[in-house]
Amino acid sequence: MDDKDRSWIELRKVTSEKLALARLVLEDIRRGRQVMEAVRQRPLPDGGYIGKNTLVAAYRQLTQSGEWPEDADLLARIRLKPVRTLSGVTTVTVLTKPYPCPGKCIFCPTDVRMPKSYLPDEPGARRALEHAFDPFEQVASRLEALEAVGHPTEKVELLILGGTWSAYRRDYQEWFVRRCFDALNGVEAQTLEQAQRINETARRRNVGLVIETRPDHVDLKELAWLRYLGVTKVQMGVQSLDDRILSINQRGHTVAESLQAVDLLRAAGFKIVLHWMPNLLGATPESDREDFVRLWQDFCPDEIKIYPNQLLENTDLYAYWLRGEYRPYTTSELIDLIADVKLTIPRYCRVNRVIRDIPSTYVVEGNKRTSLRQDVHRELQRRGLSCQCIRCREVRGQKVDPSRLELRNQVYETRGAEENFLSFNTPEDRLAAFLRLSLPLAGAPRTEFTDLQHAAIIREVHVFGQSLPVGIDYRGAAQHTGLGAALIQKAEEIARARGYRQLAVISAVGTRRYYQRQGFSSGELYMVKPL
Repeated sequence: MDDKDRSWIELRKVTSEKLALARLVLEDIRRGRQVMEAVRQRPLPDGGYIGKNTLVAAYRQLTQSGEWPEDADLLARIRLKPVRTLSGVTTVTVLTKPYPCPGKCIFCPTDVRMPKSYLPDEPGARRALEHAFDPFEQVASRLEALEAVGHPTEKVELLILGGTWSAYRRDYQEWFVRRCFDALNGVEAQTLEQAQRINETARRRNVGLVIETRPDHVDLKELAWLRYLGVTKVQMGVQSLDDRILSINQRGHTVAESLQAVDLLRAAGFKIVLHWMPNLLGATPESDREDFVRLWQDFCPDEIKIYPNQLLENTDLYAYWLRGEYRPYTTSELIDLIADVKLTIPRYCRVNRVIRDIPSTYVVEGNKRTSLRQDVHRELQRRGLSCQCIRCREVRGQKVDPSRLELRNQVYETRGAEENFLSFNTPEDRLAAFLRLSLPLAGAPRTEFTDLQHAAIIREVHVFGQSLPVGIDYRGAAQHTGLGAALIQKAEEIARARGYRQLAVISAVGTRRYYQRQGFSSGELYMVKPL
């Protein structure tokens, strides 16, 4: 079991003596003492120290009993790994069961215990394996673990990983999503529609549902099905934008198919996350630099994951390496490459990852460092430069004064739409909130979805800072200060001025009531508002 997720079990073993000591430590912290200083001043009888999970348990006991008032500042100080929820939502990752994958990629590892491309020692995969890939158990245990170390779980983004989602049977997909919702809701529903209705007003609401698939599995029927499930974001492995590289790595699709899939996803309002893999067979650092430029020519993803190819023994690529036909990049080569390309990422895109969580013991040769993101940032600092992607500019835990925020609009064109990236920025150019408004152009693919006829589309509304429970305010936080509503109002003004008849939004199940308060009503697959 992952050490980070043992805390909920350990809480059940917390003695009254530990809780009493934790209360004293909390008193010291309230008086202004630093957390680690307060902890060290009051060691346990066995010479150890109180853990943050015990501090959180004591805090909850004190506030729930009414002895202490809620103190968001105190909870923020004792929360374990606060970065997990500093982007405004709490992400819960679940994996689907092992299932045949339509791809034959030579770089993908194969383990009969896992979905294609996953290894049992990756953190999320290990949790899934421990719960026999049961969606309810995965979600419920993760929520309990997060709450035990002080994280809010009222606004949850469900991230469903594991092979190619679109290749699974649809009855399995529907069951899997329903059981995820059951875990959020705390009650079992008979149908997916019932589970979704319950979640609209549940304490733990789904504010985003993410799946991953391949470009050659995206068509209009598939997109309608994804909307029925409640999907709002699609991750897609394009891997390379060079047909030669795709072919020799046996990826099984072309660049044209990737672009067609991106166009369809954008026309249907989905948020688009693309996976890009440097160091594939046949690539060089120079060709990868050229390839990365192509991401911003027509594709223009909202988010990217950079997954450097890693040489693993249980892949077909291993045989190429044995024959001397493949060379993994060194760590220094990767750091230079990623630092170079990261500087070219547009301000409307977020970099979610720059390396996978594959344990170094699996890597045969090449980079074995999982801290590559930090290495790249240190390299950029050495150069005196900084990345401008969304993740690097989020306000995170910074206090926000709404009166000092500046409203900006970055406009860029794709093949089928004019994109308006509306944002509220601090005087220091930190990002407090943003909205993605898509204005379909004449050449956009026709979805035939009634809700999107003559419509401008809001593809995402996101307010940053520490995730807060629904209805709770926190002084200096960006959330719950009306930033989202103000962005929606600006999007309406732009769409109306451009002659669109209605505004559609690809709402998650748990945000439907929010959009209703903004004047939207439920259509067939989207929330819509006449203009």
